[in-house]
Amino acid sequence: MKVKKINSRNIIFTYHIPDGWDLNLHLIMGDKYNYVIDTGLGSLSIAPVIEYLKDSEKPFLVINTHHHWDHIWGNHMFPDSLILSHTLCRDRIEEKWEDMLLKSKYLFGETKKQLPNLTFDNELYFAEDKIRLFYTPGHTKDSISVLDEADKVLNLGDNIGDSMEELIPSIECEKEEYMQTLANYKKLDFDYCISGHNVVLDKMVFDQILKLL
Repeated sequence: MKVKKINSRNIIFTYHIPDGWDLNLHLIMGDKYNYVIDTGLGSLSIAPVIEYLKDSEKPFLVINTHHHWDHIWGNHMFPDSLILSHTLCRDRIEEKWEDMLLKSKYLFGETKKQLPNLTFDNELYFAEDKIRLFYTPGHTKDSISVLDEADKVLNLGDNIGDSMEELIPSIECEKEEYMQTLANYKKLDFDYCISGHNVVLDKMVFDQILKLL
């Protein structure tokens, strides 16, 4: 696992999976909350994030960028916390949980179903920390992104591909809808973007993806 600090309050925890892909878990240390963006592959996957914050008195606020198993299997480690997602994401975790367990060869520690307990359709804003959550369909129809307006860091889930060689992700929605999501990203004020599997990038990546499309 690699730990990397981005700007003043964003921390990235990166795991290399033996099959040849990376997984990024993202922490934003806000003034009111510690925001945990995606919970990874189970109890041992998310444990270093929890350990990193062992001396913090601020509550956790957990965000699921979409319903896929590699982003939610550590949710149960936050039984008393708010867990946020798009409304459709919660429905899909409930619907697809048993099927997702077929990927258990990737399970790191333990998991059990812990559904989001606060959902939204379009946008949520946490003014105290200047954290904005907003709907960004693309990789999945339930995808959301998280913008740290104070630190100018954007987390876009899996809305870009897993590597620089494969910048276009698998897309569940219509191509035009995904292109609109990319266009909306370009309008935002940020310096760095974090994704579920790729390296830290800047907003020039969206022009590269649009060109490839």
